[in-house]
This record gives sequence, structure tokens and C-alpha cells, in this order.
Amino acid sequence: MKRRDFVAGGTKCALAGLAGLTGLGARPVAPSVAGTGPRTDLVIRGGTLVDGTGTSPRAGDVAVVGDRIAAVGRVSVAGATEIDARDMAVAPGFVDIHSHADLSLLVNPRAESCVRQGVTLAVVGQDGSSIGPWGDGAFESARDRYRRSYGVEIDFRDIGGFLDRIDRVHPAVSVASMVGHGTVRNYVIGGADRPATETELERMRALVRDGLAAGAVGLSTGLEYTPGSFATRDELVALAAELRGTPYPYATHMRNEDDRLLAALEEALHVGRAAGVAVQVSHLKAQGERNHWKAVAALAAIEAARAHGVDAHFDRYPYAAYATGLSNLFPASARAGGAERFLARLADPEAGPALERACRDKIALLGSWDVVRITRIGGPNAWARGRRLGELAAERGEDPYALTVRLLREAGGSVGMIGFGMSEENTERVLAHPLGMVCSDGGAYAPYGPLSDSSPHPRGYGTFPRLLGRYVRERKAMSLEAAVHKVSGLPARKLGLADRGVLRAGAVADVVVFDPGGVADRATFEDPHRYPAGIPHVVVRGVLTIRDGERTGRTGGRAVRGGGVGRQA
Repeated sequence: MKRRDFVAGGTKCALAGLAGLTGLGARPVAPSVAGTGPRTDLVIRGGTLVDGTGTSPRAGDVAVVGDRIAAVGRVSVAGATEIDARDMAVAPGFVDIHSHADLSLLVNPRAESCVRQGVTLAVVGQDGSSIGPWGDGAFESARDRYRRSYGVEIDFRDIGGFLDRIDRVHPAVSVASMVGHGTVRNYVIGGADRPATETELERMRALVRDGLAAGAVGLSTGLEYTPGSFATRDELVALAAELRGTPYPYATHMRNEDDRLLAALEEALHVGRAAGVAVQVSHLKAQGERNHWKAVAALAAIEAARAHGVDAHFDRYPYAAYATGLSNLFPASARAGGAERFLARLADPEAGPALERACRDKIALLGSWDVVRITRIGGPNAWARGRRLGELAAERGEDPYALTVRLLREAGGSVGMIGFGMSEENTERVLAHPLGMVCSDGGAYAPYGPLSDSSPHPRGYGTFPRLLGRYVRERKAMSLEAAVHKVSGLPARKLGLADRGVLRAGAVADVVVFDPGGVADRATFEDPHRYPAGIPHVVVRGVLTIRDGERTGRTGGRAVRGGGVGRQA
């Protein structure tokens, strides 16, 4: 008999034994040990169950055996480990539907900024950028950078290899990935600003199919970034159509999120409609005061698309500031061909003045140079990290545009920034909308080691506790059960993950225990490397990873793979 068949048989035999010990009739899925009767590894006892479905909370216990929830209700058997959850909420582990943790999980598998928020599954490969497929140049660049900066060996070139590595590393959170359109386009076409040929398009379609076959759970685009911005609408439809027959979404960072927001949204919804696939609008926002009114119109457009058969949702982080690269103050066309050509255009006496005007127009849209905060920069200009451009320029007696160009030039074009461009009123409105999910749009960090060497957006530490503290408890923008649904059951369903995002017997044992009266984010823009409050216990695939607010030293994360290629009629 195969080992997995033996384990499965033991699991089925235990059902009857545990069924009599659970007062609410939940169907338990738990093995028993011969001669000892029913057994549970962990019982979370006496909490308020917020089960991820959006239904009203109720009192009860959660029993865990192995990596599965064995029973939900009144559990009378003892657990090898017991957690007292009185006065606490017990919820499914949070699904970060739009994460940039990716390779940082190999640098520090503890993923403390994620798991301490209650995140148990990070969905990476976002904004058109996934871990492969890489050609020789991209692979060697990533390998050399991670070897030099972190002592991490990159030994894979595609999503399948990355997910296999996650299974070997066992980080603190589980990981799913989308296929990045920009990564695929770069592999086939490079950084050229032109449409794909028919041959190139077919190669890209084949690479999307390969990614899905390796376990990817969607296709992402980053249409404000190069080379994704060079794709035509027809290219996007053709590649998204590879998702047909799967539950996986076309997740899009749209072409524009300010003056041309509504046109960009129309394109995103058209792609889903024409390809016959689900749509996930990434980090929906309306940047710049003159565009704030468009948030209501954007929500109405998504509602209308759903009414006409498009399975459309969106996600958003609970902050009025975004994060990107400093080079995004310039048009995508200026960044064609890579950093070297971009920097050459900035210095070119013919092209430079037009790029300066475009950059200053972007700053006028946002409000001032002080809405731009430098987050990621190394070398001799590390002094700029965490500072606002306007303040820095004034201190140094330098024109802010000239300072921007100098920082980019001296960092090889790679500088991170935070921009303060959205309204708090719209942030609350978007978060509370029933079609919205909540994402961090952030990486994995820690206040120690190499992942502390930046000044990131505080969403990397505070997204989920901020939702529960500020927008549920303080602002009362939504109910607790609605908020939990947005970060568990709803994203799991969007990705076709039937055994995640819910407290139910047989589901994967991802569980978070938090204090509804005390959960809060503590990370700020000035001091971002701060863990949240009020989340004492986190279980990832049955492994108690955070207990009483401290790491246990045990991690349970694994790769989460989709079911394969679609394209069914």
C-alpha cells in the first residue's frame, strides 16, 4: 500500500470517532492513532469564530490535526497543544491577494512582516512581474544580485522551479504565483516598444500555458511599467484567453490610475469580456485631487460589468499613498529599452526637456515634490532613504527635478518611492465596497537583517491589522465578518482554492487569532519596520508559527499550485 493511501485511509477511519466529540456536527477530517482513540494536535478553544464566509460570528472551538482543520464547533477532545481564545476572534488565515514577497522569502523565510499580520498565503507574481520565465540574461542578473547581496543561490528560471524551491524552504507563509505578462514579454521580445508579431504572440501564449501547467493561478499585467506597457489590447486578450476554462483571473495593474483611469478600466474589463475570463483590478485608486471623483465612477463601471457577465473584482490596500519606482514619474516610453537608455534620454538635450515637463506635470498632479518619499536607494545616496524630495532639495539648495535625476542616475535608475496621491474618503469607500478585497501590495520585511535595509511603505507590516483596527473598529466602515471575508473566503474563491479561506472541517489549517478590541497597525511612514499589535497566534498549515505574539521557530508554508491549463470552450 502506498504511504499516501495509508494516510488517507487513516483519515477516513477517524471521522466517526471525532464526529461524536463535536457538538455542532461539523464533519471532522483527522487521523486517529491505533489503540488510543481520537486525537487532535491543536485545539483553539473558546473563541468567537469569524469563519470567512461573511456570516455572523459565533462562539466555538477549532480542532486541527496535521495540516487540516478537523472540526469546528464544540470540541470535547483535548489537543496536544491548546490555545485559549476567550475574548478573541478566530478567523481563517489571511490571503494577501496581491503580494510582492517573491524572492524575499528566500532571503528570510521567517517572513515576519507578513505572518505577524495574520497572512498565511501570499499571492505573488504581480504587476506583470513573476519569477520567470527568464532567459540567460535575466537569470544571470537575478542570480548574481541575490548571491552578492544576500548569499542566496537562485537555481531556477521559471515559476515551477520557484514553487519547488518554496517547498524546500518551507517559509512562514504559503505562496501562490501568477504568470507575469511583462516577464513573458521580456523573454520573447525584450524591452522594445512595438507590437508583437504573430510568431512572438504564439510564443508568449505557450509560455503562459507553461506557467499555468506549473501551477500558476492567474495572469498579471503591469501596464504602467515596461515592457508590459508596450502591449496592444489584442495581445492582452490573446494571452488572457489562455485562462479560459480555469477560475483564475486576469489581474491587472492598469495603464493609468489618474487622468486616464476610466479609459484604463474600460480596457481591463474589455480584456476579461473578450477573453471570457475573470478580472481582478489591482490596487484600485484615483490619483491626484482632480481625479478623486473618478473613484465612484470606477466602482460603478465594475458593478455594471458584473451585471453583464464579467466576473470582476478589485483589491486595495488601506492607505492613501502608493509605492512604485521613482522612474515612474516619467512616461513609459521614456523607459523603453531599460535603465541605461532611460538615463541617456534624461541627459539628451533634445529628449530631456520634454521628459522634464512630463515629470513636473506628474508632480503637479500629485500636489508638490513633498508628496514623494524616497524608500529604496543604496550606495552613497542612502542618506535620502525615508526623506521627502522637496525637503531634501530645499536642504541641499538643489532644484527638486535636478535632484530626482541625479538620484536616478547615481543609482542606475533603480530608486523606490512612495507617493501621497489618494483621498482618505475614497480609500474607505473602496475598501468597504462588497466587490473589493484587501491586499498589501508589499514585500516581506523584518526589522533586522538584510530586509531591514530600506524604508518601505508601512503596508508591508500593517495592512491587515489596519483594516481590522482603523476601518472596522474605529471607522465602522464595514462589519468584522465582512472584513474577514474580504481577506480570506473571497480571495480564496477568486483563485479557485476551495479548501482555503474558511473555517471548515477538511479545510487547510490556516488560522489567525486576534483581539478585535486591540488589533492595530503600528508601522508608520516615518518608522515602517514595526510589527502590529493584537495578533497573538497564527497557524499556517497546522503549524503554530506565532504563539503569544512570538515566533515559535516552526514554519509551515508551502507552494500552492493551481490545477493547470485552461482554454476550454
